[in-house]
Amino acid sequence: MKGFACRLVCLFCVVSCLFPPAFAQRETLDAYNEPPSRLRGVIEKFDADVGILNRFYTAQTSPNRLVRFRELYQERQGYLAGLNFDQLNHDEQVDYVLLRNHLERELKELSRLEAQFAEMASLMPFARTISDLEDSRRKLEFADPAKSAAALNDLAKKIVETQRSFEGQGVVKPKRTVAGRAARTIDGLRRTLRGWYTFYNAYDPTFTWWCESPYKSVDDALGKYSTFITERLVGIRADDRTTIIGDPIGRQALIEELQFEMIPYTPEELVEIANKEFEWCITEFKKASREMGFGDDYMKAIEAVKLKYVEPGKQPELIKKQAYEAIEYVEKNDLVTVPKIARDGWRMEMMTPERQLVAPFFLGGETILVSYPTDGMTHEQKLMSMRGNNPHFARAVTHHELIPGHHLQGFMTRRYRPYREMFRTPFWSEGWALYWEFILWDRGFTATPEDKIGALFWRSHRAARILFSLNFHLEKWTPQQCVDLLVDKVGHERDNALAEVRRSFSGEYGPLYQMAYMMGGLQFYQLHKDLVGTRKMTDRNFHDAILKEGAIPVEMVRAILTKQKLSRDFKTNWRYYTGIAN
Repeated sequence: MKGFACRLVCLFCVVSCLFPPAFAQRETLDAYNEPPSRLRGVIEKFDADVGILNRFYTAQTSPNRLVRFRELYQERQGYLAGLNFDQLNHDEQVDYVLLRNHLERELKELSRLEAQFAEMASLMPFARTISDLEDSRRKLEFADPAKSAAALNDLAKKIVETQRSFEGQGVVKPKRTVAGRAARTIDGLRRTLRGWYTFYNAYDPTFTWWCESPYKSVDDALGKYSTFITERLVGIRADDRTTIIGDPIGRQALIEELQFEMIPYTPEELVEIANKEFEWCITEFKKASREMGFGDDYMKAIEAVKLKYVEPGKQPELIKKQAYEAIEYVEKNDLVTVPKIARDGWRMEMMTPERQLVAPFFLGGETILVSYPTDGMTHEQKLMSMRGNNPHFARAVTHHELIPGHHLQGFMTRRYRPYREMFRTPFWSEGWALYWEFILWDRGFTATPEDKIGALFWRSHRAARILFSLNFHLEKWTPQQCVDLLVDKVGHERDNALAEVRRSFSGEYGPLYQMAYMMGGLQFYQLHKDLVGTRKMTDRNFHDAILKEGAIPVEMVRAILTKQKLSRDFKTNWRYYTGIAN
């Protein structure tokens, strides 16, 4: 028995050494509680329903998909309409407003998709055939091999005929933006058809006997047609690394998106705000430039800072040092709670050369992806990567991506109100990370002129993102003008600027994503002034409270922290911009 006890003590010691946070940090039961919301179950069930429909209707162009989603959204709207809003507690009213806003937005998005499909109809009149095949498979209406072969044979002919109709002289060609969208959609249809074919191929020998040849004809025709559209109608060849098209949504759609994000400003007002913030950055650039001995020529100061890059192989060590510098600062100054398991649990990986073509700087969260040159890059690419990721530029990026930025955000939102993940908005996620750049600047964390240049580079970049993204979607600027702004006014390397603009307009991000960094940051900054600046809350209480409410529109965070009275038809009205964030 004595030997067993000794072994048990030894085992406890080993576990304590390997997993100290579980024993070192004691949390009360209250730390795991959150105010109850009876709408949590409603939202979670709705999220599950959305998930199964997304997985069932895999053909994105399917009219059946649009119909089924519209039915689901309208059904949930009916449920909300039947609730007595006044009998809900404040947390439930917040969830009500969030869900109502989400449903309205999704219904509007369905209408937008229908309009886009209509614009592309002449370019892909065969789309319904492919989506119907996939829908039938999903409904377990199994294919008849001979009939399927005939349908595929006709489909291949239809695709070839459609391409020929756009090859002749004098043909009215679609807008480049519509053609570019069509090329991406056709690539999706090709993947959909491949999934349909793979389901039967080889598992049903009769199907393969009938369909193998006509399927290959269709697949080949879709590939050639997508290339034709991209090269001939859009004007981008396979080796073109500079041309960017994008797909501007127009002023009215921007206004609607802003309303759903609870931003009560017009696009033109936001451009004006961005110009003010940009000019403030220029003034501060010049101050730092004078400290460095370059007078008011801040572009020379930027170039001097870029040359202070570390040698190849040393970037991970730099990022580690900068990460813990920021963590220790927020802990020492009691700015936000950093759980030890979050402090020690983040990871680092190197970004692939392919990823660096569209993301030339760091990406992060629980894992920070370090962008730095590899031996396979050209000499010019290596220099641009090192210059663009120098220590002074990297400093702000590191705490933006890790702690107190995205990593801490993700850690906390997975633990508190995870059911609000559906309402995630970049104005909260990106805005929070940028807000810390404002706060740390104000507190003197950025002390040397070189570090100020690095911080201002990113701050001006965020203002520029508002300018170029809104002007692009208002159809006032071309992608080339967006690239030129980043090169000539912010100080980007041209390849990095091209990658930034390409990523912004590739369709992977929403039209407001790039402006959400600074606008969300300004929202948090004003809220900090209102609550911490007036001593209604401490820094730690303020920041901890935000992280426990979920990634929701910042105006709803404000409603929670101020216990603002809400109504069933709550609309945004918080004019949060009161001047330069400093």
